[in-house]
Amino acid sequence: MKKASFAAILAATALMLTACSPGSDSNDSGSPNTGTTDLKIGNFLDVNSWDPALADIGFDGPYLSAVYDPLVALDSDGNPIPALATDWKVSDDFLTVTMNLRTDAKFSDGEAFDAKAAVASLKHLKAGPRSGEAYLSVASFTAVDDDTVEFALTRRDDTLLYFMGLGRSYMMSPSAITANSLKDAPVGSGPYTLEASTSVAGAEYHFAKVADHWDSKTYPFTTLTIFPIIDATARHNAMLSGQINVNFANATDIPQAEENGWNVASKVSGWVGLQFIDRTGATLKPLGDERVRQALNYAFDGASILQSIGSGAGAASNQVFPAGGTIDDKSLDDMYAYSVEKAKALLAEAGYADGFALNMPMSPVFQTWQAVAEQSLAAIGVTVTWDDMQQPDYQLNAPTYPMFITFLAMDSNPLATVARQVTSAQWFNPAPQYDQFPDVKALVDEISTSQGDDQLKAVGELDTLLTKKAWWSVWYQAENTYFSSDGITVTPVTGMMFPTLRYIQQG
Repeated sequence: MKKASFAAILAATALMLTACSPGSDSNDSGSPNTGTTDLKIGNFLDVNSWDPALADIGFDGPYLSAVYDPLVALDSDGNPIPALATDWKVSDDFLTVTMNLRTDAKFSDGEAFDAKAAVASLKHLKAGPRSGEAYLSVASFTAVDDDTVEFALTRRDDTLLYFMGLGRSYMMSPSAITANSLKDAPVGSGPYTLEASTSVAGAEYHFAKVADHWDSKTYPFTTLTIFPIIDATARHNAMLSGQINVNFANATDIPQAEENGWNVASKVSGWVGLQFIDRTGATLKPLGDERVRQALNYAFDGASILQSIGSGAGAASNQVFPAGGTIDDKSLDDMYAYSVEKAKALLAEAGYADGFALNMPMSPVFQTWQAVAEQSLAAIGVTVTWDDMQQPDYQLNAPTYPMFITFLAMDSNPLATVARQVTSAQWFNPAPQYDQFPDVKALVDEISTSQGDDQLKAVGELDTLLTKKAWWSVWYQAENTYFSSDGITVTPVTGMMFPTLRYIQQG
C-alpha cells in the first residue's frame, strides 16, 4: 500500500513497461561490475515532450539531457556551472547578462551551434508554456557576435541562472524549431542521439553515444536506454532481473538493495502538508488569524506521519527550505511540536473554541493523507467536507479553496525557494499575498536588493518569520531514493525529481 501511495504523490499517469531491452547482459544484474558501459534507467514517468519548451523538469531530466546540451548546468548543490556557455558576467546594475559560448558543438542535424542558434533557442524557451518560467525578467536576447549572447533584463533576477541550469536552457537546432518538429523528434547537440527505429514510445527509448561530443568525458556510458515504468514493484523487479541498472526506488526496498550490493542514494525532494491560499481570511475568516494557522501546525504529528505514511524516508521539518541546506534552521523544527492542547488553546484565543467547518478538495493521489488529515483536524474541532475530483481537476481547482493537501517540489537554491514558494504566482499559489504582510514584504524587498552573505542572512530571517507566522502547515519533507548497480553512482539533486545524466556516473 505504501509503495502505491509513494508513487501517487509524484504523478498520476504513465505507461507501464512490458518489453525487455535487447542486448541486456548478465553483468548488470547487481553483481560487481566496475566497468559498466551500458546505462539502463528505470524512470517513473514517460517523457512529457521532446521539446524543451514543453517538457517538465521533474522526470524529463534523463531524457532531455541525453539529446540536448544546456547553456548552463547545476552542480550537485544547485549552483550554476558552465556548459555550452563557458562563462558569464552580470552588469553592475544587474540588468544585463553576457554569456560567452563554446565554438565546438554542433546539432545532430549538422547545424553548428553559435550565438544565433542560441538566441533562436532562448526565444523559443521564453515563449514556452513551461520553460518560460525562467525568462520572465528577460526583455530580449541578442547575438553580439558568433560566440557571445547578451540578455537584457527588465529587473534584477537572482534566479535566472538557477532555472536555466535546472533544465530551462537546452539548446535546439534552429531548423527544427522553425519546422515545429521537436515535440516528437529531438534535435540537439547532446551526448547521445535518440534511436527512433528501435525505441518504443511509452515503453523504452534507446540512445547512441555521439562519438565526438565536446563533453564526452562527463557521459561515460557507451549505450543508454530509458524505461518509463510507473509501477514501483515492476521497476524493482526490473532491477532484480538486470533489465535496468538504475532505479527510481522506494525506501522500503533499501534492505533488499543493500543485500544485493546496490548503491543507495537519497535526498529530500518535496514537502508534504497543507498549502494555505487565504492567509488574509478573505474567503475563510479563521485562516486570516495567525493563531489559527499556528493551531493547524500544532494539530499534526509530522514525525509520526513521516514514519507511518512516508516510510521514514525524509526529514521531520516544518520548513520549505530543504533539510540540510544553506537556510534550513533545525531550531525551528520544534516550534510546533505536536500538541492538541496548544492547538485548541490557540483556536479558543482566536475566538474559535468550537472550531470551524470548511470544504477541501480530494483526489486519489492525496487519499494517502486524507484519513490522518481528517482525524487531526477533527481532534481540534475543525470539520472537513471533502469534494472529490480527479487529479487533473485537483490541480485546476485546489487553489480556489482556502487550503488543501499538497506535495510540492523544493529547490536547492534559496532564492528560487523564495520565488516559487512565496513571491511568484504558481498553480498552487495563484495570488501570492506576501505583500499584504508588511514584515514579510520588508524582508522580501531586502532579499531582492542585497547580495552574498547579507542576502542569505535575510533569507534565513524570512524562513524564521514565515515559520512563526505559520505560512504553511508542513508535516515533513519527503526523500527521493535511487538504486544503482555496482559500478554506477547516482547523485541526487534537490529540484530534480530524477537527476540529469551528468549525475549518473561510473564508479
